[in-house]
Amino acid sequence: MGCVRIIPCLDVNNGRVVKGVAFEDLKEKGDPLLFARKYEEQGADELVFLDVGATVESRKMTLNLLEEVSSEIFIPLTAGGGISSDEDMRSVLRAGADKVSLCSAALKDPELVRRGARAFGSQCIVISIDARRVGEKWHACTHGGKKDTGIDAIDWGKRCRELGAGEILLNSIDRDGTQIGYDLELTRAMSQAVDIPVIASGGAGTVEQMLDGVIQGQADAVLLASLLHDGKLTIKEVKDYFKEKGVDVRC
Repeated sequence: MGCVRIIPCLDVNNGRVVKGVAFEDLKEKGDPLLFARKYEEQGADELVFLDVGATVESRKMTLNLLEEVSSEIFIPLTAGGGISSDEDMRSVLRAGADKVSLCSAALKDPELVRRGARAFGSQCIVISIDARRVGEKWHACTHGGKKDTGIDAIDWGKRCRELGAGEILLNSIDRDGTQIGYDLELTRAMSQAVDIPVIASGGAGTVEQMLDGVIQGQADAVLLASLLHDGKLTIKEVKDYFKEKGVDVRC
């Protein structure tokens, strides 16, 4: 296992950080600029910025806010939401993002992944997979988890790897915002299916559950939102716990 990354996520809508449960009932949490600065100071390895209303509302990402956030921090920044073309990817990278996160648009046009990887490098292309459990499998969903494509999420992850994606952000819709722990079965299945980094997302409630995501789920990184936004944990506390348990993290 390599160095595990701790990554805060800012779900942004109408210029404010929001958080819900299972992608529903979004509640305002605060100013994205203040959160971005705070998390960098706490030792975040990267930051994810998702304009969660963009695809649902059929609009582009709010680039001016992304530019403000990127100008405030020096850690790698991944941005997603409303990115549906080569030009959108270019615009987001120009606005200060280091990586682009593709979700609904990639499922609609898989070749977007290949074009992005060729134009900007695989390291720039993060595939966000919103997965919902259906029986014994998981389906990839679009439009903020509202539309079930019927596509097997693990198969989709493998396809994206073949198309040139450099990383997978794996969101469990069922666990999102519940703080009952990551879907370890889902995370492990994806981690074993692809040879690119997998970020566990959806359900983190304790440092023990985060460790489970890394050890049992075999994730390369963990994504956090509610716990950090509500001040229940700091990134330093997470890293200190990981180090205590023998997991390699960046200081």
